[in-house]
Amino acid sequence: MKRVILFVLTNVAVLVVLSIVLRLTGLDRAGGAGAGHVELLLFSAVVGFTGSIISLLMSKSMAKWSTGAHVIEQPANDVESWLVATVQRLAQKAGIGMPEVAIYEGDPNAFATGAFRNSALVAVSTGLLQSMNKEEVEAVLAHEVAHVANGDMVTLTLIQGVVNTFVIFASRVIGSIVDRAVFRSERGNGPGYFITVIVLQIVLGILASMIVAWFSRQREFRADAGSAQYLGTPNPMVNALRRLGGVEPGTLPEAMKAFGITDRAGIMALFSTHPPIEQRIAALQGRA
Repeated sequence: MKRVILFVLTNVAVLVVLSIVLRLTGLDRAGGAGAGHVELLLFSAVVGFTGSIISLLMSKSMAKWSTGAHVIEQPANDVESWLVATVQRLAQKAGIGMPEVAIYEGDPNAFATGAFRNSALVAVSTGLLQSMNKEEVEAVLAHEVAHVANGDMVTLTLIQGVVNTFVIFASRVIGSIVDRAVFRSERGNGPGYFITVIVLQIVLGILASMIVAWFSRQREFRADAGSAQYLGTPNPMVNALRRLGGVEPGTLPEAMKAFGITDRAGIMALFSTHPPIEQRIAALQGRA
């Protein structure tokens, strides 16, 4: 239920901010048919980047709320003390500010999120802590810290904004062409325009998701390499991945999937934010 409410509130927030920004900049009239290409491109960029940036800024709050993560303010036991100390040591090696450390109930998984590298959030599930030894958990924590140090959340947000801009711009340009060629509309605002825009935003949006997923998979290899660098050896991360290969990764909210532990097969691999575990292990063993 929390995820549904969070989804609704996020979208309402995006719509409100978009309405204000477009009204203040006068771009609210630039997204319609017949607009000049420069105006349309500006409109597309504002719409394309606003949603991504809002999601990034809300990422920590979304993560805590949707997973029910408990942020460790004062360690209540040895496990929490070890987690905080380990993340602190890894953050110092990575040259970033101390992230918030959290634990949430769920199957084996972990994620890092946050808009700024010096105030991020690193969270692990109870299933991960129960299924791995300390060396393996440390490797996973190092992987998540590497995501933060590499600025992966910001990078993927910018990439998402770029592809969003392209989807919005291309769908409207092609919509105007189809409307004039097929429906002979003089002003470019006939049914052909609206139908084409809707269809193309869906189709191009799917293709855009593949592009973002590809970039995300490349960042995973970098985060694995970061884990090996911080620990001085790739073996702990290799062992953690091997263990993950034998368990079902816990389900994460959509906004956190790119920074968690997931894997898909077949055609769905094109939409996977993570490479196959076998490829990640091979890459790490190549470093060794």
